[in-house]
Amino acid sequence: MNMESSILPAKLRELRRSYGYTQDYVASFLGVVRQTYSHYETGKRTPNPESLYKLAGLYRISVDDLMQFTLSLDKNIYYDAPSPTKSGQRLADYVAYMNNPDNMKKCKSLSEYEKRLLYYFGKLSESDKKEIIEFTKIKAGKELL
Repeated sequence: MNMESSILPAKLRELRRSYGYTQDYVASFLGVVRQTYSHYETGKRTPNPESLYKLAGLYRISVDDLMQFTLSLDKNIYYDAPSPTKSGQRLADYVAYMNNPDNMKKCKSLSEYEKRLLYYFGKLSESDKKEIIEFTKIKAGKELL
């Protein structure tokens, strides 16, 4: 086991504990069984890219921090939970939206662009939605309805 492969499991365990999450909770968040997540923390398995993005969103850190191991926590210092960044919060919101079973059904056959469009469209006011529809008609060069 090389140095990097022993750091990620320890970092995952440390982050989970610092947030007070159980392995069951994190596994459920990732959509895997607890044993699979446990293997991430022991180094028997490595999370796939989607799981890494979800973990970064859960802990409100960048994937770079998770993968490049730029975070180092000193166990002798008390750390307040960092304030969520706007991009980290947006990622966490998007991940939560995509993991909602109702949305998973709606988005099953959509492309990544279509999924993002649906997510952001749902956050708009009714007047902004109408404006976006009109803009889209113009951009597409067609009148649809």
